[in-house]
Order: sequence, then structure tokens, then C-alpha cells
Amino acid sequence: MIFPSKTFLSILFVAWSSADASPLRPNAGKATLSFATRLNARGAVNVAAVDRARAQAMKQAGSMGKRAEKSSFNISNAVVTYTAQVGVGSPATEYTLLIDTGSSNTWLGASTPYYPTMTSVDTGNSVSVSYGSGSFSGEEYTDTVTLSTRLVITEQSIGVASTTQGFNGVDGILGVGPTDLTQGTVSNVETVPTVTDNLYNQGSIGTGTLGIYFVPSAASDSAGELTFGGHDNSKITSSLTYVPLTTTSPASYYWGIDQSISYGGSTILSETAGIVDTGTTLVLIASDAFSAYQTATGAVMDETTGLLMITSSQYAKLQTLTFKIGGKAYDLIPNAQIWPRSLNADIGGSSSSIYLIVSDIGSESGSGFDFINGYAFLQRHYSVFDSTNNQVGFATTKHTDDTSN
Repeated sequence: MIFPSKTFLSILFVAWSSADASPLRPNAGKATLSFATRLNARGAVNVAAVDRARAQAMKQAGSMGKRAEKSSFNISNAVVTYTAQVGVGSPATEYTLLIDTGSSNTWLGASTPYYPTMTSVDTGNSVSVSYGSGSFSGEEYTDTVTLSTRLVITEQSIGVASTTQGFNGVDGILGVGPTDLTQGTVSNVETVPTVTDNLYNQGSIGTGTLGIYFVPSAASDSAGELTFGGHDNSKITSSLTYVPLTTTSPASYYWGIDQSISYGGSTILSETAGIVDTGTTLVLIASDAFSAYQTATGAVMDETTGLLMITSSQYAKLQTLTFKIGGKAYDLIPNAQIWPRSLNADIGGSSSSIYLIVSDIGSESGSGFDFINGYAFLQRHYSVFDSTNNQVGFATTKHTDDTSN
């Protein structure tokens, strides 16, 4: 997620979907940042429970209308995470930061220490954010942040951690979620601008847009890309189609959209509000929809992984799962609905078993937070988060119909 203030969440939209029509300002363009995919599992991990805990905490925080200090959700224990190399200061020190569309504070210091330079300014404000099993607190600085040679931000607000928990092997987070998610995290200010906000405000990009290209974990080319200020045409195989952000709370607090879901042509979730989130590994759907999906597939619950499990014969009969967003259908073919079998051991599963990536969000439909299109969906479809025009876009990629799982 990306995002300016709450005002854009309440804008009324005339069109529910459109072609790619985000206007660029003169002399400003876009730039791409590569990132690495990391499997963060530790053997026997209940994947569904991890995602469900994050979902429920995000739902609670959104319902409160602001990011309360004690409302937290998981990022550090996500099964699949993404990291980028980010320079801070002048001369710059390079940090390995987790990319998260579900949070918005950028911070560092969990591993590599922060070294103040001539561009560092201590604001005197304290910062504290909790992410469920992980957290950090410290001092808020402004400094020069270098994402790439074309993406250099001056006076970017960053947290410098004095204490951290749960962030082994990384230095912090590059938060590209809605600006409103910084409420209540930094003392003496209402919110702090995200990196996307500042790239746009400083003229480095022509629109406040973030394009995200994921690759299935089992694919040979597993690196991904962030494109600030637009999208990468070379990564898509269809036109981008945009839909406006939902106005239904609490999904409207995040990158929320409206969609319906069908399995084998039969609706299992009528049009409702939910979110798109890179920090969620699976596809989570409302409990009643999940029950319908389980019945239709004949799957049984595996208590170790928390995932539905099917037999080889059931897999051979698996039908397409279709997400209808803004009148356009986005499919997860049968292979896209299963956990990569080469990674079964990483989640405590059996190498010979077939696990499904659709899971229960933990509440019935109608809550205003009825689904999360997580990594399992996003690795099959290019996504664009457009805070300038208050919309989310999707397109197919060469990996949409992969059978690598």
C-alpha cells in the first residue's frame, strides 16, 4: 500500500474502473527498485494462524480509525517477506529493509547501526511501532534516503531504533502503506510522510503510484520489482485495469477494494470490501466463503500448517478461483491455489502433500474486512497502488498461469 491522508479515502469516484490514465507531471517519471524474496518460515509454522492474527489486528486497528499504539499486526513473522537495499545519509550507509504495504513508517537500526552524517537531523520526537511479534522504538530523524540513483529523497522522516524485537537478519522496514497508518507512532506530530509521498512532493516521480511485480516462490526468476511513479510495461501481459478504493470501513483504512469471488463459476463470496496486502502470505476469505470453498474442493484441515489439504485426485479436479474486481475477472488457476510443493518442508508440511493457499480470515462476511488478497494472489497478478488517483490496478503477467507450484 502507499498513500496520502484520509481525505483520499473518502473521495467519490465516477468510474469504477479505467485504463491506465495516471497523468505524469512534466520532467518527472518513474524508476524501478529491485527486491529479493525471502522465505521466513522456521520449520513447523502454522501459516494460516500467522496470517489470521495479522488480519484480525489490522481489522481492529482500522475499526479504531487510527493506528493506536497497542494495536499491532505481524510483519516480522510473515512466511514470505521482501527486502530492498536502501541507502541512508550522505555518504550513505546501506540497510536491508523489509518492504511492507500494510505499514507506513520507514525505520532502521535493528541490525546495522545508524550513523548520523551531514544530512541527519534529530527531530527530538520519539517513535514506537508494534508489529505483533515484533516491535521497535527510538528517535525520529530526517535524512537523505537513496532507493536508487534516480530515487533520492531529502529530509525523509525515518525512525532510528534504540530497541527492537523480532527483526533478526534485517535492519528495519521500508513502509509504503497509507500515510494515515503513521498516526500515533511519532510524538508531537499527527502523521509523517511516506517515501512515496516525498518522492512525489519532491518531483522525483510524476504520480504517487507504486507498481509491484512479484514472482511465484518456486519460479526460477524469483526477484521482484517496485516501480515508483508508474508501472513496468515489460512485466505485464494485459492492460492495467483500475478500481477505486473502497469506502467501506475498516478496509478503507488500508489499500481496500470491493470484489466478489467464485469457485468453478459458483459464487462463494458476494461483492464485499477487503484489502490487498503484501504482508499477508495467503488469500484469506470470510469464514462462510471459506466453508463453501472447503466443501467444493473436498479439502480437509491440516492442523500442523493450518492449511487445507487435498489429494492428488482432488487436485486433478480443482476448478479456477475467480476474483471479480471492478467488472473484470482475475483467475487463480488450480496450480496457483496450492502452496509450492518444493517448500512444504519449510512450513512443517509433508513433501508429498498438497496444501491450498486459501484460508479463513476468522470472521463472517459483512464485517467490512472480508478478504485479503495476499502474496498468493499478487504473485500471479501485477498490482499498482495509486494514491494520486485513489485507486488500485491489476494486470496479468507471464506468471499468471504458471504451473511451477
